[in-house]
Amino acid sequence: MQFTEIAFAVFLTVVFVLYRLVLRRWVRAQNMLLLAASYLFYGWWDWRFLGLIMLTTATTFVSARLANGRCGRLVTASNIVLNLGILVVFKYLNFFSCNLQRLFNLVGWNLDWFTVDVLLPVGISFYTFQAIAYSVDVYKRRVKACADPLAFATFIAYFPQLVAGPIERASQLLPQIEAPRRWDAAYATSGLRMILFGVMKKVCIADMLAIYADRLYDGNLLNPVMALAAGVVFTLEIYCDFSAYSEIARGVSRLLGIELMANFRFPYFSRNIIEFWRRWHISLSSWLKDYLYIPLGGNRCSKPRKHFNLMSTMLIGGLWHGASWMYVIWGGLQGLFLVGHKELKSRLPRRQTTRWWVTAANVFITFNLIAISFVFFRASSMETVGEMATQVFTNFHADVAPPVSYTHLRA
Repeated sequence: MQFTEIAFAVFLTVVFVLYRLVLRRWVRAQNMLLLAASYLFYGWWDWRFLGLIMLTTATTFVSARLANGRCGRLVTASNIVLNLGILVVFKYLNFFSCNLQRLFNLVGWNLDWFTVDVLLPVGISFYTFQAIAYSVDVYKRRVKACADPLAFATFIAYFPQLVAGPIERASQLLPQIEAPRRWDAAYATSGLRMILFGVMKKVCIADMLAIYADRLYDGNLLNPVMALAAGVVFTLEIYCDFSAYSEIARGVSRLLGIELMANFRFPYFSRNIIEFWRRWHISLSSWLKDYLYIPLGGNRCSKPRKHFNLMSTMLIGGLWHGASWMYVIWGGLQGLFLVGHKELKSRLPRRQTTRWWVTAANVFITFNLIAISFVFFRASSMETVGEMATQVFTNFHADVAPPVSYTHLRA
């Protein structure tokens, strides 16, 4: 059930009427409705995976209740390992088995029998990361363990942000689920406006850009202009697509009286790569910082170790997006950009400037770096990337410059 389908509009209307008119005075009844609606929404994709989200909910709830006891560290670690294990099996087992098969084929060993075919449960990356963050926060005593299993199950399965984020923190979302929600016409109107704007952005902009991006990538990239255009068009498409779903999720949640965090803040107007990651997929970037980068040591270590921590975090962030080497390369490029920016910042003199052309130049450079990296995000293989690079770096001169020898670039 996609946010832009008629079925979702009918589903949301029924939920809204029951939630606001029939059950408006009973918080617990509203939460029961939200949980039932969330499981129906998730089961609409594939009912067989409801058991997985229920398992994650049950183990995380129980482990959090025991997290501050005698064996709290072991219980919390066991729950994190279990949830990560489920994520790895269902999202990455196909990827690892195929690559292991290729590795052994290089030395003449046939492992065709080792290949597996595991279906990917929708939204598993989002609710798994949300559950892990809750477990860590309870163990670190940043939040109290939830005593209401109904409220906690609703927190994990809350349907507006279940399959496309944002990845919410327990400190922000759980109190809203446990507290009474009163009707606010202005707040609901702003939510409806968010939904309409998000649907328009998805259907009228993102889907149209997707058509052109597909045509450009499938058109054999016959000239450098097409290669450059393909990267830029997809960069715009992916932002409109991701941010549209986030906008719809926030709007739907506002209709229900619950506020979700903003996940995108005009990232393509960022002046540098660090600012970009403070504006792009904010819930994911903050999760990676708080639960991976800082535990690895963050900035509180030597420079080589800081660079290692940053690269490791971004590589895992790339792999989180999908089980493909192209996503890993994309994450690695983001890590290289961040490391390079930090090195330049530490070596260049700090000069504050308000000149518009400096800001414009920084935004232009940052956007193009991001567009280059998104080529790997969209391309199906390294052959496609190589074809684009060949067009841009070896053929562009034929159209825009006098004849010059580029033999050394083709070597």
